[in-house]
Amino acid sequence: MTTAQMICAVIPVKDSGQAKQRLAGLLSSDQRRELALAMLEDVLATLASVPELADILIVTADPTASAIAAHYRARVSADGARDGHTGAIAAAACQLAADGRTMLALPGDVPLIEADDIRRLTALHDGAPSFTIVPARDERGSNAVLCSPADIVPLRFGENSFFPHLAAAKAGGIEPKVVRLPRIALDIDTPDDLAALLAAPAGTRARTLLDRWRIGRGDPIKAIA
Repeated sequence: MTTAQMICAVIPVKDSGQAKQRLAGLLSSDQRRELALAMLEDVLATLASVPELADILIVTADPTASAIAAHYRARVSADGARDGHTGAIAAAACQLAADGRTMLALPGDVPLIEADDIRRLTALHDGAPSFTIVPARDERGSNAVLCSPADIVPLRFGENSFFPHLAAAKAGGIEPKVVRLPRIALDIDTPDDLAALLAAPAGTRARTLLDRWRIGRGDPIKAIA
């Protein structure tokens, strides 16, 4: 198990005004922004409740996301914030590796995440050098990556990053550990993801918004043409 004091959770957050474009047929621009920020707060609230994590770092240039981060005493860095998910994580990994830290990279749109998920993940992670990954529910994306040290594997995120990440770890002489955690596996990008979130029993901020907007009431969720 990784020493708790060495683990830093890292969340990249892009401009909230451009968030969740694939939900544009279902939600307005303002709703998409509000949903993205609510999901970020759901994730931060969970991370802040886990003493096994020594630190939380948000990589963003978005002022509202920065204000939310401050509420949960998370550090904020703008280094790499405008370089996409991969660039943001790479910048954080470089910073953390210099201090000998372990990095837990997570997206800000997994609102169902619970403290037990983080505890299970960190408990299963071996000491350095090691690489542990949680795939997205489609087995294509990488929804959580735990790296000891932080830059042990070059990370490149995208819709088809899971198997390339496994290959990159093996190429570096590291046997990757795969942990399947359904709540972390559900990131919210599409109407199908939104339907899965609504089907899950959870009292999240994201769910409260969707209920207030009456999303999913009556007809099944589908994109509006």
